[in-house]
Amino acid sequence: MSKLERLLNLTAALLATPRALSAEELRERLDGYPDADESWRRSFERDKDDLRAMGIPIEVTNVLGTNPPIAGYHIDKQKYGNAPRLEPDELAALHLAASLVRIEGLGEATFWKLGGASDNNPDNEVIAELPSDPNLGPLFEAATNRRQVHFDYAGVRRTVNAWRLSFARGRWYLSGFDHTREDDRLFRVDRIESTVECGDPYEGDPPDRPILLRGWELGDGDPIETRLKVDTSQVGWATNELGDEHIVERFDDGAAVFSLEVRNIAAFVSFVLTFLDHAEVLSPPETRSAVVTKLDEYLSRHPSGAK
Repeated sequence: MSKLERLLNLTAALLATPRALSAEELRERLDGYPDADESWRRSFERDKDDLRAMGIPIEVTNVLGTNPPIAGYHIDKQKYGNAPRLEPDELAALHLAASLVRIEGLGEATFWKLGGASDNNPDNEVIAELPSDPNLGPLFEAATNRRQVHFDYAGVRRTVNAWRLSFARGRWYLSGFDHTREDDRLFRVDRIESTVECGDPYEGDPPDRPILLRGWELGDGDPIETRLKVDTSQVGWATNELGDEHIVERFDDGAAVFSLEVRNIAAFVSFVLTFLDHAEVLSPPETRSAVVTKLDEYLSRHPSGAK
């Protein structure tokens, strides 16, 4: 086990416990340390020092019910910065990642609200730099504090309940409920056309599952309900990729029909073509014709492919 994994496990354990844990209790719960007593103690002390150097507030109090008193360890979540809807292991991962990944324009205060800190890496070792955007700061603040945001997107003024910021395919995305469209939407941050303004807090919690970052779901148009039939040999892979909740019909031979919401037809066509001749778009006509057109273009450039 790497030292990074050890630090992650130790942080998660100290966050998850409702009471202070003694060194022996932590030794029983955590893997990756040496077996010998003295070696274990030295490694444990070094790990505690490293976490404190990164800004994680490990506190020492007596373990409840011990006489004579035994020192115990825990992390005060209020001092740590308790991000909404994050489990202890997610908080730990975020903090360690924030120490190693620099996002230009986001200060330490923002990362503390999310459960980590950006500038507490003692050796200033950065393993990656993520693309910056001037709107990332207010969007992180809004998602953390569950506030609405206002901005221009695709030529329309939007009011959005900011749920989550995600990074995929080299881009930042904001997911949330768009009051202007009265629908859940996903926005590419670099396509926001104005300065983001934070608004009032919104009621309720974000959904448990984030909006998935599939290519055909990225877009601002109204979703097109599309039915895709997948042959028996590919149903297992398609179900794993799309989820069995999207299956609307099954056939005796094992084939299945999936119902999907498509906002980006070009991206959906690319996905369908990965099945070769093992999938067929049943409806609607515009999506089906887009696949046919793409195949015709390919065959016109590669006549031998028609064999």
